[in-house]
Amino acid sequence: MTSPLAFLKGHGTENDFVILPDPENAVDLPPAVVARLCDRRAGIGGDGVLHVVRSAAHPEAKHLADEAEWFMDYRNADGSVAEMCGNGVRVFARYLQHAGHVTAGEVPVATRGGIKHVHLDKNGSVTVRMGKAVLPEAGVTVTVDGRSWPARNVNMGNPHAVAFVESLDHAGSLDAEPPYEPAAVYPEGVNIEFVADRGPRHVAMRVHERGAAETRSCGTGACAVAVATARRDGADPAVTGMPATYTVDVLGGTLVITEHPDGEIEMTGPAVIVAEGTVEPTWLDA
Repeated sequence: MTSPLAFLKGHGTENDFVILPDPENAVDLPPAVVARLCDRRAGIGGDGVLHVVRSAAHPEAKHLADEAEWFMDYRNADGSVAEMCGNGVRVFARYLQHAGHVTAGEVPVATRGGIKHVHLDKNGSVTVRMGKAVLPEAGVTVTVDGRSWPARNVNMGNPHAVAFVESLDHAGSLDAEPPYEPAAVYPEGVNIEFVADRGPRHVAMRVHERGAAETRSCGTGACAVAVATARRDGADPAVTGMPATYTVDVLGGTLVITEHPDGEIEMTGPAVIVAEGTVEPTWLDA
């Protein structure tokens, strides 16, 4: 790289991201570069990278270009590629608005998990139609410090294991991925959520994100938690015919998740751009 690389920094309920505007997909992002950008001591710092590319310019998104102009090429903090990121897609849409590419209202965003329809509210909140959850029958048992819990398998375009606990302290440090069995249920790894009740239709969660350790928030994880909690509570919208809305507290704030009788899930929360600047190529190539 011979010229400075432009970046922005943003977060959604403190799930934070390095944003790289690259409309023509001209920037090479090997895992080592992504990890260097996300390093909180030696780099910019973030839970992941939002690579902003026009759909028509990216080989994985060309087939979606007629439906969505922009593709969220999302990378975990360790450089691995991810299918989707719920907080990330809100911040991605906020960036598009910040850059003047879109205005308030409906914004389609292409992701590896399909087209996500985002609504930028004038009051600053962002609502994303996250699609429908898939609930595979096979689950796992998660173990931390000698305690074990069954975890519900929920797929939101990326895999989740949702375990209900009496106290979020039972999740331990979450610096390392909690062990789970059988490992074969998630051959490509999994996001693990620990969930405790806070009141009627109100829960709190902590999450170990695949490729990023514990994060302050996880949008797809909050959706998976709401779906799993509705099933536990006997509030499956497909059965009751009524939407199920849950408030989900994460370490970085609060998200509101609604699952509709047709299975469509909506997530509402904040998205903030906090800084922008450039990265020196000599540092990035070191």
